[in-house]
Amino acid sequence: MSSLTIMLARHAEKAGGAFPGEGLTFEGTPDEKSLVIRGWQRAGAWAALFGQGDARGDYPPPNVIYAAKPKAVSEDASFSHRPWETAIPVAKRLHLEPNTSYGVSQEPDLVKEIVKLTGVVLVFWEHKAIVEEIVPALLKKQVLPGVPKKWDGDRFDVVLRFDRAFPDAPWSFRQLSPRLLDGDTDLPFKKRQF
Repeated sequence: MSSLTIMLARHAEKAGGAFPGEGLTFEGTPDEKSLVIRGWQRAGAWAALFGQGDARGDYPPPNVIYAAKPKAVSEDASFSHRPWETAIPVAKRLHLEPNTSYGVSQEPDLVKEIVKLTGVVLVFWEHKAIVEEIVPALLKKQVLPGVPKKWDGDRFDVVLRFDRAFPDAPWSFRQLSPRLLDGDTDLPFKKRQF
């Protein structure tokens, strides 16, 4: 089978947003580059959703998971632990190891790798880079209605799903909102620009 599904999700909640608390590592050590408690809750909710085993549903279990490298890939590149921390519960539930070969600023290389795959790919990344770097590199010149060019800064509850039947086929797109936690919504992004 040569079909490919790519699901792009933002890392879970961070400090400074609508939810209180400081960033904490998995062990509970304060870390400004880590998830807040609400983020760890979301990471667990993603694990339950993607680990349910329904390959025919909107959220099929991935056979590979990518997360932005939790360290800088160059002196001027930003980084955080949040994409990797968000990926860990999903990966553990599915007995996978998250691929962290690429970091912020290496999105074109990430896309070159994942478009060669088949099956289901789940990517956890920084929200601006998803819509400004990953999606354009994925679609190239293909225009799809509804694909956001901006990610609402307060939204951590969205999956951008791209499907194609075979390697040179056009992509289809859906914005998914599973409403996993209290306060999540299924409304589309407010700042959508097509």
